[in-house]
Amino acid sequence: MGVLNFIVTEIFGQGAIFLALIAMIGLIIQKKSLGEIVRGTVMTAIGFFVLNRGVGIVAEVVSGLSSAFTAVMPKAQPTTTVDIGGMYGTQIGIVMVIAFVINLLVARFTKWKSIFLTGHMLYWFPFVFIAAGVDAGMSGIGLIVLATVFTALYMVVSPNLMRPLVREATGDDSFTIGHPTTILSVLAGYLGKVVGNKEKSAEEIKLPKGLSFLRDISITGSIVILITYIVMAFVLQANGLVPGEIWGYTPETVFSFYFTRAMTFGVGITVLLLGVRMLIAEIVPAFKGIADKVIPGAIPALDCPVIFNVAPNALMIGFITALITSTLAILITLPLGIFPTVVIPLVFTCFFEAGTAAIIANATGGIRGCIIGSAINGILMVFLVGLGAYFYSNTINDWMLVFGGQDFSFWGIIEGLVTKIFA
Repeated sequence: MGVLNFIVTEIFGQGAIFLALIAMIGLIIQKKSLGEIVRGTVMTAIGFFVLNRGVGIVAEVVSGLSSAFTAVMPKAQPTTTVDIGGMYGTQIGIVMVIAFVINLLVARFTKWKSIFLTGHMLYWFPFVFIAAGVDAGMSGIGLIVLATVFTALYMVVSPNLMRPLVREATGDDSFTIGHPTTILSVLAGYLGKVVGNKEKSAEEIKLPKGLSFLRDISITGSIVILITYIVMAFVLQANGLVPGEIWGYTPETVFSFYFTRAMTFGVGITVLLLGVRMLIAEIVPAFKGIADKVIPGAIPALDCPVIFNVAPNALMIGFITALITSTLAILITLPLGIFPTVVIPLVFTCFFEAGTAAIIANATGGIRGCIIGSAINGILMVFLVGLGAYFYSNTINDWMLVFGGQDFSFWGIIEGLVTKIFA
């Protein structure tokens, strides 16, 4: 158990250490010099920290919008009764390690060549699958086996489904995406092929010379967030709430608050994209050693921000479109009472998962595919969270209301159905 805990917490649980270790092994296999090994290992870790810090800054700003939506929407009755992370930490660790080993074996001996390297998701998928199993009445060895099967399946299937779409979006087949955006990205990507025209990309939107600065995603993102915060302030006031009390500012600091929120988002995007460039520049060449000598043809499956710089306009279009349509879907379904929980707008999912899907849809169907795919994804994510509540009602439903609406919900529903049928 001591060895297992060390592997889970100090290697798999630390994205920087995990990726740096992968880079070091790859460089050693390539027989690089000591200086090159040290540089590649350290720069991989630094790149991860820079990327992660950027994601954290963006998430901090986005969470402010989420808290505003939460204040406006009717309150869902708390349903979580089981502390999955606290009570099932050992089981999560066992599932994580075994599933990763299965992923390596599949990549070695089959044509499915992706290796899941998104550190934090190595934890969250076992967490989700353990929760779905517990909610369905599973326990003991059966629970571990069930969660391991689903986690390993996800690590193998999802990145390989994403691989041709990532290749189409980036023109690069040296990596794929290992992130819970798959259901949204696959839907939007193939829908874009049907309804869109990839020759008319969102990245080629013609702007007057005076507005050429909008081509910089850090500036565009800051403006979009500023407008979104101002709109949400009016929504809060219309519902009898005081924006300053929700977001923690006084009338004297109102201007600096909105300005800081907008600029902080721009900073987050800038840092995030810098981290992406650093990480890709180090991990992909280093991984070549593993792909050449240990697992022929293997490619890393990485976090979704690694393609944000491919189509920044599509990212912001997808975010805003999905946020609008998901909010409308919530307002329409709420009076109908078709879900066992009150769904709140999924701001995090709209930015990270739906934003990634919009980049994919833009590559396959241009701006039309991007908009239509994002609009449908906004509706889909609401139904995934709402229906998923039937399968997480006693475990992580409250967590899903913030971080669900994509593969977490979709695969959890599948696991719950399978478990209930065989049980």
